[in-house]
Amino acid sequence: MNRTSRLYALVEELRAAAPRAVTVAALAARFEVGPRTVQRDLQALMAAGVPVRCASGRGGGWSIDPAMTLPPIRLTTDEAAALVAALAAADASAPYAGAVRTASQKIAASMTGPASTVARQLAARIVALPARTAEPVRSAVERALGDGTVLRLSYVDAAGRESERAVEPAGLLTADGKWYLIAWCRARQAGRGFRLDRITAAAPTGERARSHDLADLLRGSAAADAAHPAALAALLPRDDAHPSGR
Repeated sequence: MNRTSRLYALVEELRAAAPRAVTVAALAARFEVGPRTVQRDLQALMAAGVPVRCASGRGGGWSIDPAMTLPPIRLTTDEAAALVAALAAADASAPYAGAVRTASQKIAASMTGPASTVARQLAARIVALPARTAEPVRSAVERALGDGTVLRLSYVDAAGRESERAVEPAGLLTADGKWYLIAWCRARQAGRGFRLDRITAAAPTGERARSHDLADLLRGSAAADAAHPAALAALLPRDDAHPSGR
């Protein structure tokens, strides 16, 4: 994890714990760096105007202004259970899995009452096998999608054939528990889907990618009827039932 990512992650760690303080030792262990590194990072956040503060003495440590934390979330027990199942499904092989931990911390810290009890009991009953997608691959795909840049892939197809591809990312497709990067493949001059757990390496190029309509790239494929998940409807513009590009 680079320093910029760690600074963001430190803020989220403190937000999740607020209003409780977290010791430098605990933060150092969490991010696998030395206490001095954490101390410097926290001082940098303070200098940048982030409302972090340090309390000395017994029970002391670093905390963040509670105003930056989420208000209590009023969920039913069924909604809490559904949320736990959804978070569990976003394992380490899923895109943006690195942010799932901090998101779940925020939600857990803001849930109260029976919903919180049900969520914690269910979480204790869920296990998962290790992910196959390497974290550097997942991170490179995330950055290319966010930045709109060309990505160079090393890919192994279903038949075991290896190839090198320069692709222009358009979006993500999830199907049957698998995740696919949908992109314009320069080698094939067509839209292609690349299963994330079959990408053995992904290198950002920094080159701006052309904008591609996701629905156009899926047209004529087995995923031509793909639509936005119903659970995301509240986040989408009205009447936007089909995938689209950036």
